[in-house]
Amino acid sequence: MGRTLIKISVIYFMIGISFGLYMSLTHVFTMTSVHVHVNLLGWMSLALIGIIYHLYPGLEKTGLAKLHFWLHNIGLPVMMIAIALAILGVSPLFFPIATAGGAATLIGIFCFGFNVLLNLKKRTA
Repeated sequence: MGRTLIKISVIYFMIGISFGLYMSLTHVFTMTSVHVHVNLLGWMSLALIGIIYHLYPGLEKTGLAKLHFWLHNIGLPVMMIAIALAILGVSPLFFPIATAGGAATLIGIFCFGFNVLLNLKKRTA
């Protein structure tokens, strides 16, 4: 799972940086919050989590890890797309959808946190 999360994080990195370059070229920065969240919660967070799971393989075998994986990787795209559509004024309905995606992501991150706190053992060399 650690390697998979690292690969997914690289996809978010490419999306986030491309999005930032687009905003820079067009001088339209209304989607800054989407750009920042994709880079922070997609690229940085998932890369670090992937590295942690790779270094401590026992952590990625837990139910909390699996729950985190799915909640984070479903909640984050839902949140990002809904925020973008809400900012663009498509429909105010996208604000509660963004909140639901954010809540799923948050619960997933708490699963990761509890997983580390409860199951991280000392690494033996």
